[in-house]
This record gives sequence, structure tokens and C-alpha cells, in this order.
Amino acid sequence: MAHVLEAIPVDPPNGRAEAVRAGVHIEQITIGWMVVEAVIAIGAGVLAHSVLLTAFGLDSVVELVAGGTLLWRLITEARGGSLQRVEWTENRAAWITGVSLALLCLYILVTAAAALLTHTEPDRSYAGLVVAGAALIGMPLLARRKRRIAAQLNSAALRGDAACSITCAYMAGTLLVGLALTAAFGWWWADSLAALALLYWLGREAREALLGARLGRGGCGCGDGCGA
Repeated sequence: MAHVLEAIPVDPPNGRAEAVRAGVHIEQITIGWMVVEAVIAIGAGVLAHSVLLTAFGLDSVVELVAGGTLLWRLITEARGGSLQRVEWTENRAAWITGVSLALLCLYILVTAAAALLTHTEPDRSYAGLVVAGAALIGMPLLARRKRRIAAQLNSAALRGDAACSITCAYMAGTLLVGLALTAAFGWWWADSLAALALLYWLGREAREALLGARLGRGGCGCGDGCGA
């Protein structure tokens, strides 16, 4: 992963056009990552009856909406197209992202509470441990590249997407701890408690996305200057 990211120019010699192409490349990597992450996490979460792992996978799906919208905007600029319609679409995507994250928070709250009340014990998921470990390492690398490209483009949306990548790393850390405790010690309640801990980051993402949509900003559902 680090080798692939190092190949992306962050000090482009040909100005903004090269920076936009670098942004397109980094978003393509992000979207590919999120597709794989969502498939593995949701599949493994359902098989293991893990609220925590399933929620992590569903958040990856939500991140695809923001990443796909940002990629489309960058491609539009790379082709010399008008950004007026793209800005409108980004704002719609912000509403979709915010509402989706709010529903995800509700899903976690209800299912985690139900699992605690019924003493539901999730099965071990080594696939979940692997995907969490990969995200914990890879997401900060993606975020660092996005921030450097965003500085060249003066792109608030790309800075916000970098914040999303950091948030994903925090969530992966929480996921890794919860799954490790369940696998190592059989603590059936660790999965649900760790899932509830995700609400700290997911709730903030949802709030920022909805606020950005209301104020006419599009893009990512994170803070740190997220907007159009």
C-alpha cells in the first residue's frame, strides 16, 4: 500500500492539472479499498453475528458515497467541465451521507443494546481482525497523501475526505480491540460495547454531514474543514 501511495505525485510539476490527477488516483484507491473492506466486514460480521464488525462494514458503504462523489468532481475538473452541477450533487451527497450515518447510529444503538440484553455471543472472526488491522495501517497513509494533495488544490472537500480516513482508522482500532477481546478471552459483551464506542465517531460524522448539507456544503461527512 505504501509503495502505491508513494507513486502518487504530491508536488506536481505541472500545477493544478497534475494535482487533480493525483487526487483522482488517490480517490480511486480509496474507493477500491472501501469496496473490499465493506464486502469482507459485512460478510464476516453477518457470519459471526458481530454487531461491531457489521457496523464497520456498513460505514464503509457510506464512505463510498462521499468518495464516489468527490471522485466524480475531480474527474469533471480534470476534463475541464463546469463545477456548478458537481457542487449541487455534492450537497445532495452530503444529505444522503448524513442521513445514512444517522440511521447507522440508530442501528448500532438498537442492535448492540439487544445483544447485551440477550447475552448474544458473537463467533470469532479472524477475517475481521485482518481487515481491521489493514485499515488501521492503511487509512493514515491515505489521509496523509490526501492532505498534501488537498493543500495544492486548496480543496476543503479533499481535506474533509482525509479526515474521514483518519476517522476510519480510529474506528478500525476500536474494532480491532473489540474483536481481539472477544477472540482471546471470550468476553461476549466486548463486541457490543465496542460497537457502542463507535457512536462517538459515527455521531460526529453524521452531525457534520447534516450541518454541511444544511449550510450548502457538500462532500464528506467529516469535520476538519469539510465542504465544497
